[in-house]
Amino acid sequence: MPRVSVIGVPNSAGSYAAGQEQAPRALRVAGLLDVLVRRGLEVEDLGDLPEQVWRPDPARPLAQNVDDVAESLWALRARLAPVFAERSGRVLVLGGNCTIALAVVAALRDLGEMPGLRYVDRHLDLNTPATTTDGALDWMGLAHAFALPGSVDEVVDVLGPRPLLRPSQVVVLGADIDKTTEGERRHAADVDLTVISGQRLAADPVGATRIALDRLPDAALAVHLDVDVLDFTDAPLAEDTAGRNSGPGLAALALSLAEAARDPRTVAFSVGELNPTRSRGVPTAVPRFLEVLVETLATAP
Repeated sequence: MPRVSVIGVPNSAGSYAAGQEQAPRALRVAGLLDVLVRRGLEVEDLGDLPEQVWRPDPARPLAQNVDDVAESLWALRARLAPVFAERSGRVLVLGGNCTIALAVVAALRDLGEMPGLRYVDRHLDLNTPATTTDGALDWMGLAHAFALPGSVDEVVDVLGPRPLLRPSQVVVLGADIDKTTEGERRHAADVDLTVISGQRLAADPVGATRIALDRLPDAALAVHLDVDVLDFTDAPLAEDTAGRNSGPGLAALALSLAEAARDPRTVAFSVGELNPTRSRGVPTAVPRFLEVLVETLATAP
């Protein structure tokens, strides 16, 4: 049977507020592991890392809760490295916020890989404390993966040798440039980052995904999904509620993820920024998303 190893990272420390730490539990309670088994997958439950909940951090206002974020990244990297070393099946990481993608890639690199990252996100996550004043590390992930000027040493240092990734190893899929900061746009241009828009992903999810896959290296690939890429009206799941009536719906996202799953290079999926409180009025939202995850993982390379 195809195998999937599942680990939860109940962490909102790097977020704008509390909520994302509830996501792994919400997906488990909704029956994620049981549904995976019913679809014929062998499931290895790696449990959850310790919970970390966002709190205001006036001591580090521009990089809030950075010590908690770094601690969680270190723990996830250490837990995933031996799982990847077994080279048996795929890994699903349930966040949490988008910093988890850094630990996934770092664990792959620990095995001597030069991995690729397909980063599905409405934002570029190229901010640093120098380009934004909100202090939320969850939209600074790629900046720290590239070790851009202004990055926080505590985060970069737990990822191993600098930089964790070069821009040629990354494609951002689903971005809304209007939602980016001036600093992000400048960084993206400076490093020549490949960015495919959310409009293109919504209009042609399979074609956009193939373009992204074609531009990634011939090496192990990780797929990170920030659920804010989704049309919030179709799937009210994300911490960021601004993406209403734009971006792909769940049906389009399912086609994109399945296309990525068919690529034999794809070894890991991670999910970030899912805040279960957003869908309290729509009880079907989390189960619908769960089905997309299951179908993705059940798609054979």
